[in-house]
Amino acid sequence: MFTYAFLHGDWGHLFINMFVLWMFGNLVEETYAQWWEMKGTVLFLFLYLTAIVISTLSDVKKHKENYNYNAVGASGAVSAILFASILIYPMQKIYIFFIPIGVPAFIFGILYLLYSTYMSKKQIDNIGHNAHFWGGVYGFFFTLLFKKSLIVSFFVQILQIFN
Repeated sequence: MFTYAFLHGDWGHLFINMFVLWMFGNLVEETYAQWWEMKGTVLFLFLYLTAIVISTLSDVKKHKENYNYNAVGASGAVSAILFASILIYPMQKIYIFFIPIGVPAFIFGILYLLYSTYMSKKQIDNIGHNAHFWGGVYGFFFTLLFKKSLIVSFFVQILQIFN
């Protein structure tokens, strides 16, 4: 339930995970460090490492009798970092696959969770959509647990669109 995150299906899989981790991980770690100094870096690492396990619990339960089931990749933990950044900066622009128009992070997050849910039910590929979903949910609420005031900031930033 832990070491799978350090293996990847191919170089593209590894690259995408590490690119997303680099893009959003720096932002989240620096923000955590601003809030909690050195404890922020420890908290960031704790988020990432616990997300490896938390994001796969659903699949472990679902496939506990399927001895042929396997999973690789850090996608669940990376999703946790991504969603921590969405909570902190809901209006940041997220660009998808070289599309030149940025999507506000909170909208991207909603679409990402809906897509992950849909694809998890379809089961037509070898992607850990459940890990993406639960990693994202975990990253959002993990950060909220340590800084409850973020929920107000999150909705205030979103509601400013309508002013």
